[in-house]
Amino acid sequence: MTRLFISALLFTLVCPALGAVQAGDRTRLITYNVWYGFTKNTDRKGDWLQWMRDHRPDVVSLQELNGYTLEQLQEDAAQWGHRYCALLKEDGFATGVTSRVPLDDVRRIRDGFHHGLMRVKTAGFYLYVIHMHPSNWETRGREIGLILTDVKTLPADARVVLAGDFNTFSTKDQKQYQDHAQLVPFFAARDQRFKERNLREGRLDYSVLDRLEAVGFVDLEAKFRSSFQGTFPTQIDKSGDDGDARRLDFVFANAPMVKRCVDAFSVVDAATAKMSDHYPVIVDFQRD
Repeated sequence: MTRLFISALLFTLVCPALGAVQAGDRTRLITYNVWYGFTKNTDRKGDWLQWMRDHRPDVVSLQELNGYTLEQLQEDAAQWGHRYCALLKEDGFATGVTSRVPLDDVRRIRDGFHHGLMRVKTAGFYLYVIHMHPSNWETRGREIGLILTDVKTLPADARVVLAGDFNTFSTKDQKQYQDHAQLVPFFAARDQRFKERNLREGRLDYSVLDRLEAVGFVDLEAKFRSSFQGTFPTQIDKSGDDGDARRLDFVFANAPMVKRCVDAFSVVDAATAKMSDHYPVIVDFQRD
């Protein structure tokens, strides 16, 4: 369920109750696109580090670590108690992962991906750190094909999670987009002006996430939420028009991890509205 946290409590309290699962009994995953690695607005980084400490993640999937080195990621991760880190690359729009427990089977793939793909095994599951092409539906289609091909190489009983900025649309949000009807003209204008390929024959493309769901992956936030909540854009001060609210940040899991999932929600409040141009998503899994 989407949670609207009270900003006055955000920096003094840990996240709201997890139902019957206490913090020591769960594995918490946070995915966060941090907007150019804090290079655009450096004064928000301290607030973000405090936010991460307060929300006590066990595993973190990060996107847009622009300008980061592995050493810088390690310094940040130490702030929220993580010793283990991996960085996809040190150029462009890098992704990264941090964890309380060791990372195994780290795989970095750049061929065929606009930003690249990283896969690690940690906390008992395989995690794919996702950051898909921002403005071409066909490229995203090729990227998801490569991801699904890689998933097939994993053991048959593997626990698998895909988390990050998918830059695409879910049919579970389709009614929201149709009712508000602002995204199609927004993207049509971008396609014409910047020669992008956001629209597929004049419509939003839902095929990428449909392919995930067709092979059994489950959109965890959609499973728990009571209503639509966009994860982009926020209220951060930036130039240009980002269009209407849409959900770009997702956590998908295969059946063994769906069974262990006890909650999934985006964090939309006054604090997260100013830390990045994306809102974070939190997922809690029951530990074995």
